[in-house]
Amino acid sequence: MLKETMEDTKNLGEKQEVIPSLIRSIDANEVVGFDDDLMKQNVSDNIELMDCGGDKMEAEILNNCLRHHRTPSISISMPPSPTRAPMQNNTRKVAFRDDVELAVGKKLKEPPIVSATKFHSQPIPTGVGFEEAVAAGKFPNRPVKNEKMEKVKDERYNSFKTWSGRLEKQISTLRGKPSGEQVVVTPRSENLPVDRYFDALQGPELETLRPSEELILPDDKKWPFLLRYPISSFGICLGVSSQAIMWKSLAASAATHFLHVSPRVNLILWCISVGLFSVVATTYILKLIFYFEAVRREYYHPIRVNFFFAPWVALLFLVIGLPPTVATDIPHFLWYVLMTPIFILELKIYGQWKSGGQRRLSKVANPVNHLSIVGNFVGALLGSSMGLREGPIFFFAVGIAHYTVLFVTLYQRLPTNETLPKELHPVFFLFIAVPSVASMAWANINGSFDNGSRFAYFLAMFLYFSLAVRVNFFRGFTFSLAWWAYTFPMTGAAIATIRYTNEVTNTFTKILSVTLSVIATLVVFGLLITTILHAFVMRDLFPNDIAIAISDRKPTTVRKWFHRRSGSSENDIEHFLKYVTSNGKDVEVTVKAGDVESQSPLP
Repeated sequence: MLKETMEDTKNLGEKQEVIPSLIRSIDANEVVGFDDDLMKQNVSDNIELMDCGGDKMEAEILNNCLRHHRTPSISISMPPSPTRAPMQNNTRKVAFRDDVELAVGKKLKEPPIVSATKFHSQPIPTGVGFEEAVAAGKFPNRPVKNEKMEKVKDERYNSFKTWSGRLEKQISTLRGKPSGEQVVVTPRSENLPVDRYFDALQGPELETLRPSEELILPDDKKWPFLLRYPISSFGICLGVSSQAIMWKSLAASAATHFLHVSPRVNLILWCISVGLFSVVATTYILKLIFYFEAVRREYYHPIRVNFFFAPWVALLFLVIGLPPTVATDIPHFLWYVLMTPIFILELKIYGQWKSGGQRRLSKVANPVNHLSIVGNFVGALLGSSMGLREGPIFFFAVGIAHYTVLFVTLYQRLPTNETLPKELHPVFFLFIAVPSVASMAWANINGSFDNGSRFAYFLAMFLYFSLAVRVNFFRGFTFSLAWWAYTFPMTGAAIATIRYTNEVTNTFTKILSVTLSVIATLVVFGLLITTILHAFVMRDLFPNDIAIAISDRKPTTVRKWFHRRSGSSENDIEHFLKYVTSNGKDVEVTVKAGDVESQSPLP
């Protein structure tokens, strides 16, 4: 019986059909663990053929039996990418039976060429290594993302862009994209009323966002540079350009002739001031061109609007500090050109101070308001030095009237005015700037440093020393652009002291002139170096400008969900109870000091 079975098996092996070429190729290039000897061994150990009478066969006979009875399996290799498949000219069609002819009339006799690399049909997972390879540029078909370009393309900034997508469309056309593509245009919001600034922001300078408000720009990442560039950057120009005037006075004054100051110092500082003003002004002009909505929001800001005087005051400083080697005769029309924008801004701001509403002086009184006053006296100083008389007297009269009102308002510290935090203590030195410049302006108008000039000068000196002895004003806060409020007033006090020393020359006034000049110089150059380090090394000089990113609509009323424990954390409940009363109003606005017991209890 066994002998017959073995003969039948041998005949079966001789008469077996010819295996197609693809099967032979797969059989010759087996994948480890797939249909190989290991699987055959497992089959031979576990499977017993019924034809063999229950006895195990020899290995050779068993292989023939398995080759006959099993169903051939096929594994097809796919090309690495669909784009390369048509490029393979040597691809062959596969026939699974020998009696099937191809379209060209030939049988598949030659085995296909097998590549050394084996491709599997399973997708390749993309993990961290794949992303790192793309970022490193190892995959040229996928460009590396540029964070700066992605930030510019962010549609959330479109409401602040001047053309709101028109510029992006032009750039896309230049890059070769179809001109028919529609660029998404985000509608620009209307002008914010002043009430929204007071409702959405808090603090003495309205720079801090209230907890109940949300920004229309992303607050989790840094915005484009131009959106973060504030108008207060012109304070740097005020500090450096005033130094050029001070060193010009030191070189030309007879009372300080013993110092032997070279006029070249004035020339170098003036050139630095011109270059610095050009950089600051050009950057802000770019902001005006590309993000006009951001500039408009700064202009309508009740506190920050005062900084719009700074560019014109800085230009007046550059003309006053003009070195004699550059020019000695200044045309009169230049004075009218520089004073016209100052006059227009004063018509707007001074009219708002007395017209009531949220922009009245008692509501927006802040030391920064001195910038809107000092322009009058700087203009009067320049005009009188050029030989003009009526115009300088006009601006001097306007300035002295409004300075008196502002001085009294700031000294009273009405309940509507919040106490300045430590970060804004440098702006207190703006108290010194106005009387210092006013004393020199009146001296030029009157022709001598008389009692009127001395009245303003002595007031400036008292304010200077009253702030200098307060040590707490100089510590406990981090660096910011507000520190530049130290420079221009200190330099103005030093220039006024030099002018006073020419009238009253003695040892005390000379020492005072030198001391104030040295302090002002050290402060200006110390802050200039610190500003450069924070701008280009630490890169934290210009944080996100929260004040311009408030919404033009009030936030929706928060529902009274705090009694529900499900889905609410203790931090959310504490935040709600801190800022919302039973009427849904802000606690800090509705509750006065000592009136906490009178508010209605929470339900």
